[in-house]
Amino acid sequence: MSLSKSTQRQHLITELQTRGLRLHNAGQDHVSRRGGAGPSDHQAVTIDGTTVMVPIYTQSAWRSPFSVESSEQGHKLIENAIPLADITFADTPRFYDLSTTDGIPYSHIATLHSKDVLATTVLQTCIRYESRRKACKFCSIGQSLQAGRTIARKTPQQLAEVAKAAVELDGVQHMVMTTGTPATSDRGAAILCESADAIRAAVDIPIQAQCEPPADPAWYARMKAAGIDTLGMHLEVVTPALRKELMPGKAEISIEEYMVAFREAVAVFGRGQVSTYILAGLGDSKDAILETCSQLIEIGVYPFVVPFVPITGTPLEDLTPPSSEFMASILAPLGKHLQLAAMRSSDIKAGCGRCGACSTLSEYEH
Repeated sequence: MSLSKSTQRQHLITELQTRGLRLHNAGQDHVSRRGGAGPSDHQAVTIDGTTVMVPIYTQSAWRSPFSVESSEQGHKLIENAIPLADITFADTPRFYDLSTTDGIPYSHIATLHSKDVLATTVLQTCIRYESRRKACKFCSIGQSLQAGRTIARKTPQQLAEVAKAAVELDGVQHMVMTTGTPATSDRGAAILCESADAIRAAVDIPIQAQCEPPADPAWYARMKAAGIDTLGMHLEVVTPALRKELMPGKAEISIEEYMVAFREAVAVFGRGQVSTYILAGLGDSKDAILETCSQLIEIGVYPFVVPFVPITGTPLEDLTPPSSEFMASILAPLGKHLQLAAMRSSDIKAGCGRCGACSTLSEYEH
């Protein structure tokens, strides 16, 4: 039985996101991300009208069967010498050419993710990352700072200046603000509030904030009042024993505590406007992930399941990414569950779930 075009596209994109892409010189002048927080070591590419983030700097990408062949007519995606599809790259945004009034390149303040999403890590340091004993083994938040591609703390004024330029010059549609976790009980909510307040005073752009659950749930209402539209609080791993092994510091906040926090946040931001990242391929079983997703959907949280991509320079850099078959075994039933629950990525006001470029989950919602 032949596969539908939609299923073929789902499979191809998932294969690219798990196995990576050998670029050689193609796309070198376009948007890519090496190290740091978020979809690191990735390149934004568009295939068959769908823009996705694909690993290019990882060890698996260097061994990938996928490559790009370039000519005057454009770029073609190749698998083992066989042309598969036309491929294009996201152009370097115009706002990257500018610097702040205090002389810092805009690209050190915020970067373009996918084709229309502005992203920033407000605080590029983290109490988890700074401790070898407590650091998440997959995290690379300090790499871009060490390499001089960003600064440790973005001020509200800098963020507002860059966001306004990104909207006006490049048509950015929404913004993601994440943060390393500071040694305060708000766990980053305070600096996200002051940042959002300044940005929304300068430009009308939907914002997602991402942080660990603050100790005081009053911060959810404060974030909403500051102009934050959606909230991400990321589980990453769902099996308690694996959480303690792979993210010992962050695992000090239990899954049960996260579930309480999710309920409190949904009460403020609304159903479908709170989300969580789950990294498939770190050892959680398919059943464990789907069971957790079921609980999250019942609460009103959008479970954004993405394939884990090992990042060079981290303790897990040699871990084999999940197969496309494993991802499909999760994303297909999860997509149906989201559809039945009337909770879709297209209804999210801002953030990773709305962008969807790091996973094919949205393809399975239809």
